[in-house]
Amino acid sequence: QVHLVESGGGLVQPGASLRLSCAASARTLSSDDMAWYRQAPGKEREYVAAIRSGGGDAFYADSVKGRSTISRDEAKSMLYLQVNNLEPEDTAIYYCNTYPAGPDPRSWGQGTQVTINS
Repeated sequence: QVHLVESGGGLVQPGASLRLSCAASARTLSSDDMAWYRQAPGKEREYVAAIRSGGGDAFYADSVKGRSTISRDEAKSMLYLQVNNLEPEDTAIYYCNTYPAGPDPRSWGQGTQVTINS
């Protein structure tokens, strides 16, 4: 079972930046493609960004493209998401997981809450 712990969220104003962090097992970070997902109130969880194993190609949802950067540090077993110019529509709980995420609901961590409010 994958163990994931997200952190770095908070309450910020529109236009601010946040760097989200995800601590994962070393085996997961070294072997799996990884991604960030988010779930806004009353909505389904959605994909945000993904990165290939080995820190290769990165991919972004249109909603964050151009203002986000996903990265990974396999030596530290960490995954990151930098989001700039945050908008109220970015308000959600942000999760990390493998890409694609497995079917086991226990694979998801607690997430980290991001709230953009002026």
